[in-house]
Amino acid sequence: MRPAFAVGLVFAGCCSNVIFLELLAREHPGCGNIVTFAQFLFIAVEGFLFEADLGRKPPAIPLRYYAVMVTMFFTVSVMNNYALNLNIAMPLHMIFRSGSLIANMILGIIILKKRYSVFKYTSIALVSAGIFICTFMSAKQVTSQSGLSEKDGFQAFAWWLLGIGALTFALLMSARMGIFQETLYKQFGKHSKEALFYNHALPLPGFIFLASDIYDHVILFNKSELYQVPGIRVAMPIMWFYLLMNVVTQYVCIRGVFILTTECTSLTVTLVVTLRKFVSLIFSILYFQNPFTLWHCLGTLFVFIGTLMYSEVWKNLGTSRSQLLKDDKKD
Repeated sequence: MRPAFAVGLVFAGCCSNVIFLELLAREHPGCGNIVTFAQFLFIAVEGFLFEADLGRKPPAIPLRYYAVMVTMFFTVSVMNNYALNLNIAMPLHMIFRSGSLIANMILGIIILKKRYSVFKYTSIALVSAGIFICTFMSAKQVTSQSGLSEKDGFQAFAWWLLGIGALTFALLMSARMGIFQETLYKQFGKHSKEALFYNHALPLPGFIFLASDIYDHVILFNKSELYQVPGIRVAMPIMWFYLLMNVVTQYVCIRGVFILTTECTSLTVTLVVTLRKFVSLIFSILYFQNPFTLWHCLGTLFVFIGTLMYSEVWKNLGTSRSQLLKDDKKD
């Protein structure tokens, strides 16, 4: 029951989270900082109450290590959300972030001196080709936007390039954080709930440097049209409703992934997360009518096939089937 429940949480939480994020970004493209702050604050408060036991429970991993991890995590979160303010469409945002396998492999080779099979190198090549196709086609769409003068078109393209740079930096930083987290877990044991709390609580003072931007968006959110919340007779500015739902669904998504990692194999987690990204992407394209050509479709296909190849889905499914046949024969 718990694995099925976890899968439900992942799909319901993560997919709806992307929807509310896009609703926020479409109305106010520069709202990334207030969204990040709200997510961090919510998870930090929840963790302080239920994981840290109001600060009475000492951390299993020394805080000096969390300080390093938190710096990377904070940077990744801010960069990913801020990229939406730099002419990055939501489908490209999702596809680009699916390239984490590439970053993990590159840093794994450089830092951990890992070596991979030809099959895995092929899968990464597919992912890279898919991201390149989608990025190239999105670049053409930015430069060919109708109604823009040559100067404005170049400026839009320059901001788009900056957005791609931000996503690339966040991708590499996220992979580096994963390697650092992996070494900590080997040394101190797995404490994912504790890490979740400290990763969101310790960066909160850093938002002081973003206070001006956050305050500006608080004013903008307050000025948005009133929305009657379904089920309760309360009206609130619609942007605050979107933000509230984004924060809640983000928490549901994280909890679902956490339960899934404790109940299922890494293969199952990879499959569920990959399928979830695919569903979110399709919904974003259809519901929000985001531009998506046949080339984008081909690039997306490459990314997801490469991801499934990297996780060796067919090999693992074949192994599982053989084991089931052996068990049937024994019975």
